[in-house]
Amino acid sequence: MVVGRLAQLQLLNGGRYAALGASQRVRPVVLPAERGSVFDRDGADLALSVPQHTVWADPRLISDPQREADALAPVLNLDRNTLLRALTTPDKAFVYLARQVDDATTQKVKDLKLDGIELLAESKRFNPSGDLARGVLGSVNLDNLGRAGLEQQYDGALTGTPGQLVLEQDPSGRTIAEGEHRLTPAQPGNDLVLTLDTAMQFETERALNDQVVKMGAKGGIAIVSNPKTGEILAMANVDRPDGKGTPYVSTNNRALTTVFEPGSASKVITMAAALEEGVVQADSTLTVPDHLRVADGDFSDHDPHPTETMSLTDILANSSNIGTIMLGQKLGAERIDSYQRKFGFGQHTSLAFPNESAGLMLPLRNWSGTSIATIPIGQGVAVTALQMLQAFNVIADAGVYVDPKLVLATIGKDGTRHATDASASRRVVSTQTAAQVRDMMEQVVISGTGKEAAIDGYTVAGKTGTARKPQPSGGYFDAAGHIQYEATFAGFVPAEDPQLSVIVVLDEPSATIYASGATAPVFSRIASYALRRFHVPPPGYTLAPTVPAPTHVTTASAQAAEVIAPSTTTTSPSTTVPPKSTSSTTTTPGTKKKPGG
Repeated sequence: MVVGRLAQLQLLNGGRYAALGASQRVRPVVLPAERGSVFDRDGADLALSVPQHTVWADPRLISDPQREADALAPVLNLDRNTLLRALTTPDKAFVYLARQVDDATTQKVKDLKLDGIELLAESKRFNPSGDLARGVLGSVNLDNLGRAGLEQQYDGALTGTPGQLVLEQDPSGRTIAEGEHRLTPAQPGNDLVLTLDTAMQFETERALNDQVVKMGAKGGIAIVSNPKTGEILAMANVDRPDGKGTPYVSTNNRALTTVFEPGSASKVITMAAALEEGVVQADSTLTVPDHLRVADGDFSDHDPHPTETMSLTDILANSSNIGTIMLGQKLGAERIDSYQRKFGFGQHTSLAFPNESAGLMLPLRNWSGTSIATIPIGQGVAVTALQMLQAFNVIADAGVYVDPKLVLATIGKDGTRHATDASASRRVVSTQTAAQVRDMMEQVVISGTGKEAAIDGYTVAGKTGTARKPQPSGGYFDAAGHIQYEATFAGFVPAEDPQLSVIVVLDEPSATIYASGATAPVFSRIASYALRRFHVPPPGYTLAPTVPAPTHVTTASAQAAEVIAPSTTTTSPSTTVPPKSTSSTTTTPGTKKKPGG
């Protein structure tokens, strides 16, 4: 019987018992990979991982859990009873006590020299610039996995490959010198180089923050881009939900995830479509009344006026609702819908940003009788701020749509930089149509509703937009029976050779609802700084002898190597001296007037 049992154990069940013994002695330890860093376009740190330590326990090796709980609780700032329960878990060999603690705490734990208490190297994510661009960058969870923004979108590239250390230990937890040892090193993740410029982002957030306070708004969005390359130089999101107190940088990248009705800003698309389709010519005039009835709706211009002859430039510069509706009627529903989609409405951008909205477009089959009037003037359609800026970039880039871009390159573990592909492009309207609309947009700033967006020494092309804000309950009236508004100004500079484009959107401004006073001034402030930051010369500026530019600086920035930098140019947020914003007169809307821009 003994011999038979021995044979059974050795020959039949030997493998099972050997594996059981190995499982008691051999312990694999996962070695987390270092998460890649995120840099701005000039190599400044936006997000990086810093080595920290995690405190863990093996309850099997703790002989006096109450004493150890008393000693550890004040060091780890944990409740003593909660800690005691963790230290007395008999069926576990690994229990987390505190994750990613700082160096001072780590040293205190070491000094205690407690049985069964160990330290594990583990990195922690830090953003050196604090909340700067946090809605764009996103965040990671406690295990260093992306959970929002670019951290989530590029999690696979940033995370790397974990390693493993296999150790053979005795029942007391001591390493067996001649036992099994295997090390598979962790492979670090790739770094990301963004198109964002830290100084530009800082100034954009600061200017937007100031204007939200000044206008009594509930929040705001601002984007700065290079219309020729699609590179986004700054993307700011500021929240102030109660319309009071101090605004803060939002964790939600609302420039891509939330939509609004653009109002008169989208009249640029209606005008471009009318010119491209030949329903009017650049020198055409229309006889425009003050009021117009369409189906069962009455529409009017913002300022009462007698029936008068208006040029197309007058219609756009003065943001005439009636003139734009008349153009929309000439185009017809199908062509209006088609051109809005060609300009990028109703579809996701190429960024594929987490939770990005495609916007809202009413299917043609659902158009009502008044849709032919409301949609050409930007009501009844909803877009993201980036979609609206991209539409303006089409005009800025001679009729070509260039996909937006947030990532310039990745850097591998060996330090090799791999540039991302150039932005794809497609023609939307002809060069001639784009030039004609651009000239009209210049008059918006020179003599129309966008005068506050002017910049000394530069020609600016842009458009205002003041739109009613739909309410969750349906319609435009809030619970108190009031209509709230969103104010938009978008444009580009220099108008004759656009190097920079900017959009500013304010949510429910109260000091004035009109974009002419709410968003045009902050456009001027942001664009003025951008011109200095990227050394964009005024028209007719004499260039100095060419000096080679850094290879990672593109288009607008590269011109810095060809001009003499103005003495006011700054390169660091800490030394930024913003231009004085143009003062504007606060106006109170009349109770019967309707926003026309």
